[in-house]
Amino acid sequence: MINVFEPKIYFKDKLAVFNALNKKNISGSSLEIKKFENSLAKYFDRTYTVAISNGSIALEAALQSLDLNSDDEIIIPSFTIISCLGAVVRSGGKPVFCDVDEFSWNMTLDDIKKVKTNKTKAIVMVHTYGLVADAENIEKYCNENNIYLIEDSAEAHGQIINGRKCGSFGHISTLSFYANKHITSGEGGAVLTDDNYTYEKIKQIRNLDFNNSDRFKHENLFWNYRLSGIQAAFGNSSIRSIEKVIKMKIKKADVYNGLFSEYEDILQLPLTDLDGVKNHYWVYGIIPKIEFDRKKVMSILLEKGIETRPFFFPLNLQPAYLNLGKDIFECPISEKIGKKGFYIPIGNHVSTSQQKMIVENITKLLV
Repeated sequence: MINVFEPKIYFKDKLAVFNALNKKNISGSSLEIKKFENSLAKYFDRTYTVAISNGSIALEAALQSLDLNSDDEIIIPSFTIISCLGAVVRSGGKPVFCDVDEFSWNMTLDDIKKVKTNKTKAIVMVHTYGLVADAENIEKYCNENNIYLIEDSAEAHGQIINGRKCGSFGHISTLSFYANKHITSGEGGAVLTDDNYTYEKIKQIRNLDFNNSDRFKHENLFWNYRLSGIQAAFGNSSIRSIEKVIKMKIKKADVYNGLFSEYEDILQLPLTDLDGVKNHYWVYGIIPKIEFDRKKVMSILLEKGIETRPFFFPLNLQPAYLNLGKDIFECPISEKIGKKGFYIPIGNHVSTSQQKMIVENITKLLV
């Protein structure tokens, strides 16, 4: 089976975990946590970082820090992971969906303006599938309109927009370190900010509302969102491999781009760059331009030992959302690409000969 992704674990990663174990730095309050947080703050050009149990919880903690009420509208792209929707709902806000660009698969400022109202309190700006959102324009717009910007950079580790790293935009940015991310700790996440008040609040949100003045007296029923020291040690080591990982992903994508080039009349391929920002190909996604049965195609590929994954199901049509009796939104582009797109294996584990075999099998099923 050629999996969609397999993490590359280096000897230095294993050694880092062994050293943490050997020094008994395994808990969520160990020295490894602070080392990881400092490394992340330095890499992503942020003042403060809070390591947290996963990327979904990072989003939730970021939104909880805003003290939302039921009238506060939070704009999120419809084409993204359900974590964004869950974080808004569980934090007490009202989700409002915007559509995305047909070619970058990311939200733009124009998409946001179509759904923004005077009740908009925050925008969750997500970078998707290796390309970037309209970050500079969206941040400027948020600053001018007194709107909080939360940047979800789970899929954009290492991306740079005009000299600024993804992960450094907005009031708060969040990261995921799941096994398929460019920086990984297996599971894990982080919340980053330059605001001290937000930093202190998120630390309390992460850790059961403990405070130093009266440790076991709590004003809030926060959860335990801590990351372990073992995960932090792995993640800290992983940061040092990110440029190698990105370079490899781009190299593998270049092979696919060449192999698929003669089929661009029937396939929409991922953009190689967007406004000068090079695609890092967190995944390699394709959208057939013809009518086809996606489930059938993916099933046949699986029988041939090729794992694929469908694109995100649009959030505005998620049963979990519709069952809440919430407002109906139309996001035609998200619905179109969510219905037709799928992504294929990419990574160090896929050889060039396997890439050729994958392309041959896909194109035979579509031509």
